[in-house]
Amino acid sequence: MARIAGVDLPRNKRIEVALTYIYGIGLTRSQEILKETHINRDTKIIDLNDNEIVRLRTILDKKYEIEGDLRRMESINIKRLMEINSYKGKRHRLGLPLRGQRTRTNARTRRGSKKTMANKKKAPKK
Repeated sequence: MARIAGVDLPRNKRIEVALTYIYGIGLTRSQEILKETHINRDTKIIDLNDNEIVRLRTILDKKYEIEGDLRRMESINIKRLMEINSYKGKRHRLGLPLRGQRTRTNARTRRGSKKTMANKKKAPKK
């Protein structure tokens, strides 16, 4: 099993898809990396030799922000927005959508589920 950037890549998948398991690498970036390292994108992880794995690791370390570093940078950027009291920072603080979506209805993922009045307990009759 290949372990790159602290992530165990699935053995039976093609390398092009397996690289997308690393946070910060999508399909397009995965294809770029494979072109740079001259590795066939149809190769399965189990068929990689040690030399190819080392080449992948070196390129990922030198060129790309991935995994923990990328997550850290994102959280720092969000905290900065919240500190300077920007519109996006306020939306982050309130847990609302940031990019102009409607919130009167929808936005359940960001706002959480809603309890309706029908859910309220009624007082017992006397």
